[in-house]
Amino acid sequence: MVVSVPAVPPTAGTLRYPAGALVILTGLPGAGKSTLLRRLYGLDGTEDVPVAVGGVTVIDSAQSRAWWGGRPAWAPKPVRTALVFATHVWRIRRALRAGQAVVAHNRGCGPVVLRAFAWLAGRSGAAFHLLLLDATAEAALAGQRARGRVVPARTFAAHRRRWAALVTRARSGLHAPAAGAHVLDRAAADLLVSIDFDGAAP
Repeated sequence: MVVSVPAVPPTAGTLRYPAGALVILTGLPGAGKSTLLRRLYGLDGTEDVPVAVGGVTVIDSAQSRAWWGGRPAWAPKPVRTALVFATHVWRIRRALRAGQAVVAHNRGCGPVVLRAFAWLAGRSGAAFHLLLLDATAEAALAGQRARGRVVPARTFAAHRRRWAALVTRARSGLHAPAAGAHVLDRAAADLLVSIDFDGAAP
């Protein structure tokens, strides 16, 4: 049964999930997902492989992008993007199959992508949870400019439509295919100090 989980109060400092769960951190491109992972887990942004921190495997799509390093140079950008995404998903699958708790970045928030993550988690007997970083479109665009990778306007508009629908459902308690969802605005994210996997549902 899917249980409604309200947005995290801004005073909350810790989120708790079941042991071995898959937590997908998602949000608009530029919302600050990688920045949050770096702050929580002491990453420096140069990693090209997943990082194990305190029994949690942290998987940022930037790690797969760095590992490929723009290769293969002859391939068009859509092909390179697909390779990066496939590598990212494969790394999540490998960590889940090893029984590890996983916190993973993902900017895609469409229903097909979320069902795929739910399927991966289910195959490994892991709970699947969403952590939604809800930034305004203006803040996300500023984040894109700051990192030097601006999403094309048409693509960003599609992200915004999917994101608005997902956040609305989550705030209404409709989290399927995830077992639960937390919505963090930027202020609440700044107050988050840890994500724990101790067997307690958030």
